[in-house]
Amino acid sequence: MGRLRHALVPRLKPIIRAHSGWLGSIVEVTTDSPVVVMSYDDGPEPGGTEQVLEALAEHEATATFFVLLTRARKQPGLLAEVRSAGHEIALHGMNHERLTLLPWHEVRRRSMAAKAELEDLTGTPVRWLRPPYGRQLPSTWLAIRSAGLEPVCWGPSMADSQPWAQSAQLEHALGGLKAGDILLCHDGFATLADGADDGPAPAVDRLDLNRRLLAGMDERGLQGVSLEQALAGGTAFRAAWFKR
Repeated sequence: MGRLRHALVPRLKPIIRAHSGWLGSIVEVTTDSPVVVMSYDDGPEPGGTEQVLEALAEHEATATFFVLLTRARKQPGLLAEVRSAGHEIALHGMNHERLTLLPWHEVRRRSMAAKAELEDLTGTPVRWLRPPYGRQLPSTWLAIRSAGLEPVCWGPSMADSQPWAQSAQLEHALGGLKAGDILLCHDGFATLADGADDGPAPAVDRLDLNRRLLAGMDERGLQGVSLEQALAGGTAFRAAWFKR
């Protein structure tokens, strides 16, 4: 049975993915334009967010910043800088606690409250929520949707929350990167104060790392844009994304 399951799962995943849009999260954008959705998690963080903003500005790129409310409350000025630079603000959560540890009514309550507070802070509508750690169950998916938000996950990742060498992070991000991908990056690192317990923050030069990432995208003819901007000329592709 174990061998059969091991053989079948890789074959079934594309079929399930292709037919799960009705219960799906946004995982990429179908587009004819050479664009990649730049997404940044866990900010705003002084010393990190500013570096990301500088690199994006140098390459005339835009991004969607999935912010933690625990941090947005403490850094309203930095949050305003992100918005004034032309980037999109989305929600990463009230904090970085796994939603799968909470009952669905609590996920709904928190999501609604965080959405309303973040909209008050930014003065703009908030449409998307990325579940912390990408952890989501059908019940939390339903709670997020009933709170007036849509779950957004990702495709490739820069692994910049891991203690990897910069060359490995860039290879991980750029290898196979294609138009319509939603690229997961970070402008901060969640801590115990945010409900996370992921150990010490890795040493990351976010300015240099993002400069090199965006230069690599330039070489491939790819432009970094926000999810909002990508959807202006494309359509969201949704697929089932459930991880406990």
